[in-house]
Amino acid sequence: MAGASMHSSDFIGEAAKICAEIDTRKIEALADELAALREREGRLFILGVGGSAGNASHAVNDFRKLCGIEAYSPADNVSELTARTNDEGWETVFSGWLEVSRLRASDALLIFSVGGGDSDRKVSVNIIRAIELARGRGARVLGVVGKATGFTATHGDAVVVVPQVNPDRVTPLSEAFQAIVWHALVSNPKLQRRSTKW
Repeated sequence: MAGASMHSSDFIGEAAKICAEIDTRKIEALADELAALREREGRLFILGVGGSAGNASHAVNDFRKLCGIEAYSPADNVSELTARTNDEGWETVFSGWLEVSRLRASDALLIFSVGGGDSDRKVSVNIIRAIELARGRGARVLGVVGKATGFTATHGDAVVVVPQVNPDRVTPLSEAFQAIVWHALVSNPKLQRRSTKW
């Protein structure tokens, strides 16, 4: 029991350290990007894999309901996601979905990812292909990621990088802070149009 107690204390302490170190100017830059997106009547496509896909679904709800931003996540349509994976391959599952959605220059991607994609290691190539498509069409690329060296961080327009305070907990802390950052965004007076019940 003592080990579990120590782990919880360590984990919360690491989260507190991230809170102290995260670049809040980058979060405000995301807020400005999203306000401009709404002003130009663009759409927000939120992409994530694994736990980040779950975060993407939740964030879609918040951006639509609280901020009045037209938002979607391809992971919410499991039938299309699995059909594309089966027939075309995992690498193009997001870019194929975005092509059918007629991604355009007025739109933006918001990437939730631990690593943000790595071409050399062939990790999250589906995110890389989506970013390449967005770049080719003039859409903005935004993100909340855990690695400054990943494809999203190095190719995005406004990306928050969650500080790495413990290499053994990059995934849980990065995914946890995706939620903190998007909640900071949807409650930002620049973006929030509707109040919450509580």
